Amino acid sequence: MRLRCAVLDDYQGVATEVADWSALDGRVDVVAFREHLDGEDALAAALADFDIVVTLRERVPFPAALIARLPRLKLLIASGMRNSVIDYAAAQAHGVTVCGTASSSTPPVELTWALLLGLARGIVEESGALRSGGPWQSTLGADLHGRRLGLLGLGKIGSRVAAVGLAFGMRVSAWSPHLTAERADEVGVDLAASKEELLADSDFVSVHLALGDRSRKLLGAPELALMKPTAYLVNTSRAAIVDQDALLDALRTGRIAGAAVDVYDTEPLPADHPLRTAPNLLATPHLGYVSRANYRTYYGQAVENIEAYLKGAPLRRLP
Repeated sequence: MRLRCAVLDDYQGVATEVADWSALDGRVDVVAFREHLDGEDALAAALADFDIVVTLRERVPFPAALIARLPRLKLLIASGMRNSVIDYAAAQAHGVTVCGTASSSTPPVELTWALLLGLARGIVEESGALRSGGPWQSTLGADLHGRRLGLLGLGKIGSRVAAVGLAFGMRVSAWSPHLTAERADEVGVDLAASKEELLADSDFVSVHLALGDRSRKLLGAPELALMKPTAYLVNTSRAAIVDQDALLDALRTGRIAGAAVDVYDTEPLPADHPLRTAPNLLATPHLGYVSRANYRTYYGQAVENIEAYLKGAPLRRLP
């Protein structure tokens, strides 16, 4: 009997185009969902007749309750090799194999700099004004050369963001709970004595931490109050690291000069969400890992994972 495979959140409609799925012809029928399925009931209804599900990053939670409502599900494939919203114990208990794929850190590094530069030079405002016949020049750009870039996190992505900052002639500092002087020296950046020192000294702050109990709401109202009123915050990591209400208040009151975000507590962002109209905010719809090369890897390896599963030898098993 032919199996059925659901591909979730194929917003751009490219899942079956960027990779070659022909190896599965005659054995697996692939159905891509372009619209986001919101909530357990919607997911359970839509996926009831599928044996395989391919999900992107951590956009769709698979808790025990949902897995129990998908009796046909046998293979769950997530992009990347780390996923915090899948209940692995429940998957195992219900006989569901979970696999991952490789993932490149290049796209989120590039997006971080696209957002930071967009903030610094008022790109969206100036482009919009030019195209609409608005005023010729209305913003005053913030310089990067000689300014302080503060990085919360100096892992695979943070270290590459640091390298670009150094190339721009910025003074780069980093802090995280377990960051050592040796690691900072290896990357060529200064080690901030504390999170508070980094926030107070930086002209640009960029978040590159994994989400966990220690990092959840790491930046709240007291921390944002430490930042310079001329400073900018960029978050392409995880929404829950920055207290959303505190960020909205800091933007509305002009406590900081601006922010750029690519991640949200609720995704897709509701049409009436206050972040959509917040002042001095540059916002993108979670594009961090959305690039053609990354999608080729995600979906190409998803096909490999399905083939391997059908042969009884699953690849890249999680966790």
